[in-house]
Amino acid sequence: MNIPETSVPRIVVIGGGFAGISFIKKLQKEKVQIVLFDRHNYHTFQPLLYQVSTAGLEPDSIAYPLRKIFRKNVDFHFRMAEVETIQAENNTIHTSIGSLHYDFLVIATGTRTNFFGNDSIAENSMPMKTVPQALNIRSLMLQNIEKADMTPDARERKRLLNFVIAGAGPTGVELAGALAEFRKGILENDYPELEEEEMNVHLIEGLDRVLPPMSKEASAKAQKFLENLGVQLHLETFISDYDGKTVTTKDGQKFETATFIWAAGVTGALINGIDGKALVEKANRYRVDRYNKVEGFDNIYALGDIALMETEEYPKGHPQVAQPAIQQGKHLGKNFRKMLKGEKMEPFEYFDKGTMATVGRNKAVVDIRKLHFGGAIAWFLWMFVHLWFLVGFRNRVVTFFNWTYSYINYDRAARLIIRPFKKN
Repeated sequence: MNIPETSVPRIVVIGGGFAGISFIKKLQKEKVQIVLFDRHNYHTFQPLLYQVSTAGLEPDSIAYPLRKIFRKNVDFHFRMAEVETIQAENNTIHTSIGSLHYDFLVIATGTRTNFFGNDSIAENSMPMKTVPQALNIRSLMLQNIEKADMTPDARERKRLLNFVIAGAGPTGVELAGALAEFRKGILENDYPELEEEEMNVHLIEGLDRVLPPMSKEASAKAQKFLENLGVQLHLETFISDYDGKTVTTKDGQKFETATFIWAAGVTGALINGIDGKALVEKANRYRVDRYNKVEGFDNIYALGDIALMETEEYPKGHPQVAQPAIQQGKHLGKNFRKMLKGEKMEPFEYFDKGTMATVGRNKAVVDIRKLHFGGAIAWFLWMFVHLWFLVGFRNRVVTFFNWTYSYINYDRAARLIIRPFKKN
């Protein structure tokens, strides 16, 4: 691995998401060696992945090099690798490029797509958890529209222009809204041989409303926005199968589609080696105390989506979204600084800053404690918050420019098939 030996504490961090980078930033001036492992050499701003997949943004607008984030850290080392096993009894991790000893281990691996054991859906649907997956969706969407423009077969054209999304959480709602706006703003201008009405967007949800994690007021507003955009909602509907051509629901409905996007759930991205009481199997998360220390271990910590901290207000753990991850990362970084000075660590308290989701142009919903509102004001607030939390000044400028351009011209400039998608 070519990691230099050190006389200061070595802190190994697994995962360069919100939690991992927030933690490392707080240790910039401390006398520690930090080694970060991630499968990619960049941080992904996951809340905007759906804009990459629907041709609203280029991927480099929401991705930022991990090495650049921490270039001012004196004793920081990054290795692009997969961590395969944790050997806690020896304070060692085993990776795809070798093994490394640690003094402290911080697990911030986040989540992966949960297909709930359905192999046909896992094999044939399109997940959206990474930049490459978002680019796959973009390519497939554009390829299918191009094919539809050429085919004389009306049934095949309908299948190619049928877009089905599973899961009406924030990701599913934002995807559905973006696809509906693509139909309205792009289809009639770029594809004069196709009718706008030929492209259909279906959003399928097992519960009785969209945006189940948000308030009923926000759900109702979002549902109205989606319906006004022409999205076809199918609530209290469960998907049983997708064979690559037809989505089948448990109540017998069938949707012929060439584009089926799975946004119906996530599960913790576990690493082999930690089990027993520390592992909450149903959620695939590590049980941690109020200091984010993994139960049963003295020097292993977990942050963000992978950590389950049981509190009176959150008996099932904090929501698996960005804010808890960011706050836990910052707090643990501060606690490590206290620990290194021999001071007492402080328990973590989550401050809920609210929840928001966008449906489209001038259409968003926001929950801030007991305040619920939607429409243009919520949309501008959503834009401001997401710009603020993007990593890197360049990314903020480029994203703001793209959004302004799209708003004025009703356009999506990134509709490029750079890397054609082919199913295995």
